[in-house]
Amino acid sequence: MVAIEKGGARLVFAPEVGGAVAAFTVDGREVLRPTAPQVDDALLTANFPLVPFCNRIPNGRFEWRGTSVTLPPNLEGHPHPLHGQGWRMPWAVEAIETDRALLVFEHPAGDWPWAYRAEQAFTLSETGFRVTLTVINTGEEDMPAGLGFHPYFTARPGERLAAQNDGVWLIDEDVLPTVRHAGRWGPDWAVGAPVAGHALIDHCYTGWNQRAVLSAPGRPDTVITASPDCAWLHVYAPPGEDYYCVEPCASRPNPFGEGETGMVTLRPGERRSIWMEIATG
Repeated sequence: MVAIEKGGARLVFAPEVGGAVAAFTVDGREVLRPTAPQVDDALLTANFPLVPFCNRIPNGRFEWRGTSVTLPPNLEGHPHPLHGQGWRMPWAVEAIETDRALLVFEHPAGDWPWAYRAEQAFTLSETGFRVTLTVINTGEEDMPAGLGFHPYFTARPGERLAAQNDGVWLIDEDVLPTVRHAGRWGPDWAVGAPVAGHALIDHCYTGWNQRAVLSAPGRPDTVITASPDCAWLHVYAPPGEDYYCVEPCASRPNPFGEGETGMVTLRPGERRSIWMEIATG
């Protein structure tokens, strides 16, 4: 693991584990869920990148511009590949300074039939960090691209989440989106609601304004902001766990499904970038 520091803030990386962040602390306080030693699965880290798509593709099958693609599962016991390739592959530290780091991943064409380069550029302040995630089409044909972030926040007693939204994608038993429900469903994040105490939440919210706040009594707020492309906010709060995820995404679950999904087309040499900031008092 490698780390950068500024003032009381410290950001630790586990690049070989899917380009993951292993820990983010401010004055010794764990803002993101810390990664245990010897962890080799990005799902057990503090944050990892979603590239070149977000969430699940039903059975890994989709058609794009006349090309039929079938992706293998990448999560044991689950038939629907998710989150792209970057989180399952090692990344390299291409540059590092006192308060900056650049992690990169080169993907050759394969089951995902397009070559690309992914980059994560981190900048640390005394109270937070910004990460810019970029995907570059390094092949000779157009490719689809979607991006997102998957931070895990340490649960705090009495924690509430406030995040503007105008609806949510309901899910089936395989956690695939079924239909968009307009307006409030379940916890009313738009006005702020407790994160704990619900059945499984693993839902994608629409109409997000790229700002979310986690607040807990007697503790500094954690503020998540993102670039305008991140029009979707995915919230994952499994019952009984000591963490939850508040995920800015520039594409939605089932990214090759019907309607507006946030996927864009990159010509050879073109790039797409999004950013996320996590800050605390």
